[in-house]
Amino acid sequence: MSANIDSELNQWLEMLRSPDVSDRLVAVKTLQHLGDEAAIDALILALQDESTAVQKIAVTALWELANPAAVPALLPCLASTDAEVRSEALSALGELVSSEHLLVLLDALQQEDINLQLNVLILLRKIHDAQSLPAVLSFLKSEHPQLREAAVTTLSYLNQVQICPPALPLIGDRDDSVRRAAALTLGHFADVDIVNLLGNALTNDTDWQVRRNAAKSLALHTDVKIIPTVLISLKDAHWQVRKFAIQVLQKIPDIQSLPALIEALTDEYSDVRKEAAIALGNLGKIEGLNALKQALDDPDREVSIYAQRAIQKIGEQTKT
Repeated sequence: MSANIDSELNQWLEMLRSPDVSDRLVAVKTLQHLGDEAAIDALILALQDESTAVQKIAVTALWELANPAAVPALLPCLASTDAEVRSEALSALGELVSSEHLLVLLDALQQEDINLQLNVLILLRKIHDAQSLPAVLSFLKSEHPQLREAAVTTLSYLNQVQICPPALPLIGDRDDSVRRAAALTLGHFADVDIVNLLGNALTNDTDWQVRRNAAKSLALHTDVKIIPTVLISLKDAHWQVRKFAIQVLQKIPDIQSLPALIEALTDEYSDVRKEAAIALGNLGKIEGLNALKQALDDPDREVSIYAQRAIQKIGEQTKT
């Protein structure tokens, strides 16, 4: 660093200690633009400035410097009373944390601050380390639905976690957002009761997003015994549920699905009709050809394209 640059940097570092917030804002913005790692310590001090505007710029500056040494200093910003500071810190830490910071994150998780705990649970998804499992599980019974939702979602990101009995009851949580998250997470587990739990959520939950997410997860399990339940869900009032229910049937082609899939080709929503065409192609039964040929005239071009592909697929399968 030249003497001139060093002198300029010191000028802004000194201004960061000004009692005038306008001076401190100018100083922190300039340090951000300079992008000099020599300013890291001063920027870390600025994280504790009484002005949240200064704090936020300091967070951004440290994020742009991309030095992992700033991680411990940025963690307390996740508990800031200012939502913008918390959001900026979470974005910064999302790029800076690595497996080396696991213990630091787990320590932070022990602090009784809901914003800090919520954001740390989110950051643990980047590390994927199953060592964090006990800490994450402890939040499944939190009184705060935000923490239960974040914790059950984080479980799906942890490597080597294949069964998780403590997570199963959350598919019946009193909070809609928690059940939505649980319905997605359970798709990644192999507990004995998973398919039955998801099937029950698919047809009986009062929230359509839970039913949709349950269908998404059932598509990952491809268990033939769930077909009767999935067929019931094709009558769901929400097309998003019907769409993802048909995707389950695409994964487990079975003749018992044929009548319902043919009927779905006339669904009022093109997304559903397209999925039905794909499912009929996978099923490979000539009994579906007439309905698919009619779908060639579907007003939605994408549906007619998939109908044509399904017809070709059935033709190829029936040749053998």
